[in-house]
Amino acid sequence: MIVLKAVLVATDFSPPSDAALAYGRALARTFGASLHVLHVVENYFLRPTAAAPYMVQEAKTRMLDAQLTDDDRRQLGAITVLEISDEPADAIADYAKTHNIGLIVMGTHSRSGLERLLVGSVAEHVIRTAPCPVLTVRHPEHEFILPDSTEKAGHHDSAEGHPGRH
Repeated sequence: MIVLKAVLVATDFSPPSDAALAYGRALARTFGASLHVLHVVENYFLRPTAAAPYMVQEAKTRMLDAQLTDDDRRQLGAITVLEISDEPADAIADYAKTHNIGLIVMGTHSRSGLERLLVGSVAEHVIRTAPCPVLTVRHPEHEFILPDSTEKAGHHDSAEGHPGRH
């Protein structure tokens, strides 16, 4: 039996992160887990930027809060967290350790081997260092989460709503 008490979705506000949030939300609902949505922002206090660092943080906090619905907060006890770090993968893994996260869900940008070698991959680093399983989601992904309206309409048992099912 799989028991999940807390699901962490790491976001960079990209389409793959949006897909990861959909998966994380559905998994949290399915397992009765709480939902944590984390964004790691660079430490702008140590380098020159066009905007004041606190303004960047405020804007990212608003973007993060907009990721959650009232239902997420009410039903899943969902929270948003903004961390400041120049090492996002370490910040994600550390948050998971500190908050007893059972599963991390995050988007991946599917970089080529050369790009990954030159730039590195946050998802890859998290997979290696996380204290729990990590689910990575690409965009566009193979959809297996149906919208609530489709499920309520009774279409969730038909092959039409499930790619790959014949």
